[in-house]
Amino acid sequence: MSGSRGAASRWSLRRRVLVAVLALLALVATVIAVLGVASVHRVLTQRLDTQLIAAVERAERAADRIPDVGGERGPEGGRGGRVPVFLAIPGQPVDTLAALVVDGAVERAGVLAETGVGQPVDTADAAVLADVPADGGVTTVDLGAELGAYRVVAVPGAGERVIVTGLSLDGVQETVARLTRAMFLIALVGLTFVAVVGTVLLRRALQPLDRIAATASRVAELPLDTGEVVLRDRVPEEDTDPNTEVGQVGAALNRLLGHVAAALNAREASERQVRQFVADASHELRTPLAAIRGYAELAHRVPEPVPADVAHALDRVESEATRMSRLVEDLLLLARLDSEGGVTGLREEEVDLSALLVDAVGDARVAGPEHRWRLALPSDPVVVIGDRGRLHQVVANLLANARVHTPPGTTVTAGLEPAAVPGGVGVRLTVSDDGPGIPGELLPHVFERFRRGDTSRSRTAGSSGLGLAIVAAVVQAHGGAVAASSVPGRTELVVDLPIGRVRTPDLVPVGRPQGDQRLR
Repeated sequence: MSGSRGAASRWSLRRRVLVAVLALLALVATVIAVLGVASVHRVLTQRLDTQLIAAVERAERAADRIPDVGGERGPEGGRGGRVPVFLAIPGQPVDTLAALVVDGAVERAGVLAETGVGQPVDTADAAVLADVPADGGVTTVDLGAELGAYRVVAVPGAGERVIVTGLSLDGVQETVARLTRAMFLIALVGLTFVAVVGTVLLRRALQPLDRIAATASRVAELPLDTGEVVLRDRVPEEDTDPNTEVGQVGAALNRLLGHVAAALNAREASERQVRQFVADASHELRTPLAAIRGYAELAHRVPEPVPADVAHALDRVESEATRMSRLVEDLLLLARLDSEGGVTGLREEEVDLSALLVDAVGDARVAGPEHRWRLALPSDPVVVIGDRGRLHQVVANLLANARVHTPPGTTVTAGLEPAAVPGGVGVRLTVSDDGPGIPGELLPHVFERFRRGDTSRSRTAGSSGLGLAIVAAVVQAHGGAVAASSVPGRTELVVDLPIGRVRTPDLVPVGRPQGDQRLR
């Protein structure tokens, strides 16, 4: 039962309203039909009882004039019959029942046929007439399958006789059955008509709600999380009438969209100010940081001996200035990529990813000789359209992330393979390792800015938390996508890039890499 309620709760509003209306109409039609049939049955029965009283009076008078004694008469009045002689008197309708009860037993019983001749009633069926009380009251008896139900009246006759007269209920029952069938058909036709017309009217009445839902769906499909968002969609004016329930919903949705648009504009303005501040601050910091590094290098070139503690301090100043310069450059790059959809300053040129990956892994081997580095490349070069320097930075950051956040002895594999991207064929760049993995709570946020791993993925190289954020920004600027998956012993960072306008027929038939190429 709970399952049926759950299924009904998933019905559309149109279906629920229509079913409710049809159920109410069916209930009303049933009540009217029952009351109507009962009323007609009562009226017809009362009319039959009135006819029965008249028939009883005629039978009683005839029985007094024609005593049923001195032997039995046949069906035509002759001797030897089982039909009361007062049955076939003028005025009695067809199917009139007459019976003579003597000493509590039915002596004779017959029914008037259409020919005007009485037909005897089977003794077993007529036995029930002996129990009819002789008080002049109307009683219903059943005379078997052949004769059916009768309304009968028993009155005392001469001597110990009881005269029983009855009229058949077949006519009443047939009329009631016809009326029941007629009312059922009328109700069925009426409910069908209401269902069809109601469906049309409900569909027309709920069209404003459909338009409101369509507006909400269009807004829900917009990317509202980042960037400048313009909410132009609104519920039409004719669907915002406050005098109707649907209009109230439409007006409320328009107010909500207005508030959301204002909040998004405020968010975009705030983000724009932050990006501009970061870009300006990064740009302004480049000069003093370069000066600090220059003065530190100049101090190292002084011919006079420098105290050891001063030399150490100068080394630290130069090291931290270099590190801060890299951080400023990263921030400036992110600010530039964020502006104008991330396309500012990107070059478009043919980039051989296979060669770029070989060079980057070679550099990573020099930077991390304690790791094992592997390459998995297709047999033919993979060429895409993009900014060579930025794509090299993507690969370098991915390899540096694997090197910095995994212990010595970890195997890092970089590979290329075909991939399906929106708009056609692309290439997939993967960097995987068999290290301890990324914590589950950090995995969904690895490409966000200033996100760092815990102690299981060490920060010995001084990670700023911007490496993978730069990867995501550069890849998105090239029309690609990034993803990450990790379990203990298997971490994989994936970059999908569109090939661009370059024709590279060798890429499409390439299957899985033809084995691993390992740098030694």
